[in-house]
Amino acid sequence: EVQLVESGGGLVQAGGSLRLSCAASGFAFEDYTIGWFRQAPGKEREGVSCISNDDGTIYTAESRMGRFTISSDNAKNTVYLQMNDLKPADTGVYYCVASLAEKPVVCVTVPSSIDYWGQGIQVTVSS
Repeated sequence: EVQLVESGGGLVQAGGSLRLSCAASGFAFEDYTIGWFRQAPGKEREGVSCISNDDGTIYTAESRMGRFTISSDNAKNTVYLQMNDLKPADTGVYYCVASLAEKPVVCVTVPSSIDYWGQGIQVTVSS
């Protein structure tokens, strides 16, 4: 069974940090680009960041650069999203995703490229 299980969400004050984890199983982790989308209340889903498990390349949406950092631990089949200096606008449901798209930029910017979606985890940033 393909699983992308998110953890690490919750409530944090503005300026604080969270680290989201995505534990992957049931598919060839090393063949996929893994990353994160999010959906704020009343907004469309948007790509946040993706990392290629093939060559380690990363693409992060420009608006999140400098605050959000993605990383991967292949030994644990786990991808992380370190989120720093969180703002209320970062509030939303964060989804771990997996894509056979070779380029992380495609993973982030083309939702139809996503093959697997996690159930999502809530991140709430208070002011």
